[in-house]
Amino acid sequence: MARRTKEEALATRERLLDAAEVLFQEQGVSRTTLQQIAQACGATRGAVYWHFKDKADLFNAMMDRVTLPLEAANRAGMEAGAEQPLFAARTTLVTVLRVIATDPAVRRVVDIATRKIEYTDEMQAVQRRHIESRRLFLNDFEDALRSAARLAGHRLPLPVAMAAQGLHSIIGGLVQDWLLEPEAFDLVEAGERVLLVYLTGLGFGPQWIQPAKSATHCAGRGGLPGSTLK
Repeated sequence: MARRTKEEALATRERLLDAAEVLFQEQGVSRTTLQQIAQACGATRGAVYWHFKDKADLFNAMMDRVTLPLEAANRAGMEAGAEQPLFAARTTLVTVLRVIATDPAVRRVVDIATRKIEYTDEMQAVQRRHIESRRLFLNDFEDALRSAARLAGHRLPLPVAMAAQGLHSIIGGLVQDWLLEPEAFDLVEAGERVLLVYLTGLGFGPQWIQPAKSATHCAGRGGLPGSTLK
């Protein structure tokens, strides 16, 4: 009986997160109440507070369902690509773009996080989580650029932190533009080409960006789907 109760509680938590995703996207985060989320999935307001202390906690849990597996897969891909850090970085980034383009649930959450949220006082914990994710991205790609420069005996034309920030801006800008008008361009193709041009512009030749041989990263919604770059 205890196991069934635990399973039922977990199922309720997932329904609340599913309802939050839909309502946040439809009407924005600030205009969505916890009562509306509870009603949308047939739960009570008390059930919401059993699982989440406030709206920010619920929002971060919703984000974590998508971002934590992506971050873990990103780190695993970067660590596995120690001998070809830029190829590993490019593969990981393009694969994340492919997840956004093909997985409706991931796309919905990314859309909410980029276009449907305001950093009001009650959402300060969300802002801190976004800053943490950004710093993690920058740290990983600073390490990749630094390692690649050392292996290639190459001096970057700008500070490594600035180069990583440029990479972050490219990815973030592409995603935001694509979410605004998905029919305007192919997100994955644009990511592949722009990243190649950017890394080449930093002074890295094809041997540091292209694969020595085919490489893949596997996953599903809990991680990253298979991807092979050409």
